[in-house]
Amino acid sequence: MGFARTCSVALVGVEGVVVEVQADLEPGLATFTLVGLPDKSLVESRDRVRAAVVNSGIDWPQKKLTVGLSPASVPKSGSGFDLAVACAVLGAAERIDPRELTDLVMIGELGLDGRVRPVRGVLPTVLAAAEAGYRHVVVAEQTASEAALVPGVSVLGVRSLRQLVAILTDAPVPDEDPAEDGTAAPMLAGLTVPGTAGSLPGLGGERPVDLAEVAGQTAARKALEVAAAGRHHLFLKGPPGAGKTMLAERLPGLMPPLASKEALEVTAIHSVAGALPADRPLIDRPPYCAPHHSATMASLVGGGSGLPRPGAVSLAHHGVLFLDEAAECSARVLDALRQPLESGQVVVARAQGMMRMPARFLLVLAANPCPCGRHGSRGGGCECRPSSVRRYRARLSGPLLDRVDLRVTVEPVTRAELADPGAHGESTETVAARVRTARERAAARYAETPWRTNSEVPGHELRTRWPGAPGALGRAEEDMERGLLTARGLDRVLRVAWTLADLAGHDRPTADDVDGALELRTGVRRGTALAKGRT
Repeated sequence: MGFARTCSVALVGVEGVVVEVQADLEPGLATFTLVGLPDKSLVESRDRVRAAVVNSGIDWPQKKLTVGLSPASVPKSGSGFDLAVACAVLGAAERIDPRELTDLVMIGELGLDGRVRPVRGVLPTVLAAAEAGYRHVVVAEQTASEAALVPGVSVLGVRSLRQLVAILTDAPVPDEDPAEDGTAAPMLAGLTVPGTAGSLPGLGGERPVDLAEVAGQTAARKALEVAAAGRHHLFLKGPPGAGKTMLAERLPGLMPPLASKEALEVTAIHSVAGALPADRPLIDRPPYCAPHHSATMASLVGGGSGLPRPGAVSLAHHGVLFLDEAAECSARVLDALRQPLESGQVVVARAQGMMRMPARFLLVLAANPCPCGRHGSRGGGCECRPSSVRRYRARLSGPLLDRVDLRVTVEPVTRAELADPGAHGESTETVAARVRTARERAAARYAETPWRTNSEVPGHELRTRWPGAPGALGRAEEDMERGLLTARGLDRVLRVAWTLADLAGHDRPTADDVDGALELRTGVRRGTALAKGRT
């Protein structure tokens, strides 16, 4: 009788659970049994592993073989267990010293020819292994750079099962070509999923966008700056062609680069979703996700058959989620955003398990003022009935809009603004520098707290620990008394006021800062605070 064990990792959403892979050989009829709650893709590993071992020039043990995946109560899916299963079997057959496998974590799919193929979600699996105390990980060569992002872990990237067996047995390591046809593309096919919703600005040869390309739109440009500085949600309302999408696309460029911890979180989510570029193992810029208005509930918040997958709200974690034509989205789908907007995470429950995914994103909504889009415009021509306009605007529910801090009307650009070079404002680099300074002021203020931006701080804390100047909240409190502001709305006005104060270099919000925050929230002119700011 032979026995060996090694380890792999099962992913539940974006969190990993270390799984012990045990192989037991006993005399008897040659069979291969896989137990431990595997799904169909994992059950099929029996055939892949057997073919890979034989085609690697290694004898397959002709005995009764049982492979167990422990803990058995955790659902296991995917082909990433192949490499661990194969090595556990070879250890039980004494082709490899079982003691060499005990402290290894193996993640990789096996081709029928014995090549080790990469799988999605390598970064979160290695993170889980490191948290469990493992320090040696074996992965496919193509994902070694991604696995190496985890500090304190020794990563071995291999091209084939033959190479790994030679390394573990101190034999000469055979040289393997990256691919039979001389290209690595077939081996990377499983890493990315076509049509994934997330996108990363500046990748794929795309021309970087600049805020200086936007003509006019003084109020909207200021709102973008405030949104980036305090990570406040933004609603852009205006007729078609006014520049709402153009403005939203330039928002990620105003935001500072991701901190190391944030970059690992974002990269792990994109790796699991199959949206991580093969040539960029670490995402260090805020992601930008813009799903179509026909997106389903599962595609937006996460879900799917079996164990849920990350949705657009998670792909936009620490970045921007842009919903164009928001009034055309399903009301049920839009209202599903209310919970992650408050908590910064989304919990999806399915019959096979429950998944908790991070979803702290900056939401940007864009909508027309009416079905035809010309209501209230300078040229007029709106033919919509008043009842149609009311129904159209009611598609964005009050509870959802109450969670949006900034609401700006985007007016059409005039001919003079479009033709005048002086009508184009500051560049992305100039505005981003002010945003970075404001973020640093906020981070210094909240250094001893779990918060880093103004939008994260609870209203009670702002009112008690960081109050505004005496009398600064006068108009906001009057609006609350008249029912124009909710208690949540008052807290959000105070948060935006702090962001305006950080951008202006004030020690605490003044009456002008609060008036500017009220103007950004309600669209009603309250003072000259925004006019005084840089545009």
